[in-house]
Amino acid sequence: MMTNRIGLIAGEGKMPIYIARNAHAKGVEVVVAGIKGNAFAQDYPTAHVFKTLRLGQLGAAIRFFKEHNITRVIMAGRVQHTSIFANLMPDLRAAKALASLKNMQTKNILARVIDEFKKDGIEFASSASFLEDFLPPAGVLSARQPTSEEEKAMQFGFQTAKHLAALDIGLTCVVSQNAVIAVEGMEGTDRCIRRAGELVKESAQKKSTVAVVKVARPNQDNRYDLPVIGKGTIESVAQAGFSVLAFEAEKTLVMDLEEVVKLADKHNICLCALEASQKA
Repeated sequence: MMTNRIGLIAGEGKMPIYIARNAHAKGVEVVVAGIKGNAFAQDYPTAHVFKTLRLGQLGAAIRFFKEHNITRVIMAGRVQHTSIFANLMPDLRAAKALASLKNMQTKNILARVIDEFKKDGIEFASSASFLEDFLPPAGVLSARQPTSEEEKAMQFGFQTAKHLAALDIGLTCVVSQNAVIAVEGMEGTDRCIRRAGELVKESAQKKSTVAVVKVARPNQDNRYDLPVIGKGTIESVAQAGFSVLAFEAEKTLVMDLEEVVKLADKHNICLCALEASQKA
């Protein structure tokens, strides 16, 4: 049960903006810590308080939320994975926390951040809080139904993406028939799709059925790094010349769902939410 005040660690994109907007509409005050270069005060007009913090200012973030009597926090929005290496300037508390990690996998870093907040009495809520309507159930969302070849590609892509997600490599893969064209690394979903498009144009697979598939991690911790797609994802698929975008049902946030579906129909893209129990 949410209290009447919630903290928000905001990265890039619409997801944290929508959380702040929807929480405010429900009478919940939102105290926002925006990551420098990723979140901006002008995008959060309904925020009770907005403060910009550098990536790595763990101690400062905890102090900020405690000063505003925050006991529950939502973490949402993209922070480019490459920023962890290029722009991370940890404060003393963050440096001590990171020093104890065996590796710098995203899930390990975020889990440690959550542990540090918990030491000060601050718990993390689901990243999908106030976005429950953004998680479509299983089914075909687009006007165009998948062909039998596209269904096979989606099933293969789903299984492949699940293996990748379990290894914390990425959540997205691009497949053609039973071949993997590209997997998501630190570059993110859109750049993975564009890279796959370039590879397909250069290969004999350019006439084959190609599917882009995005999934949640096995045993996904909903407090961080949920899979997200939006209009930009559809545009990337269209620009690459692909015909299918599939994602895991009820675990993938779709920003601007109605507009996403309209855009998929405009580009004749088959948009599918896949049920894990049927496809894994």
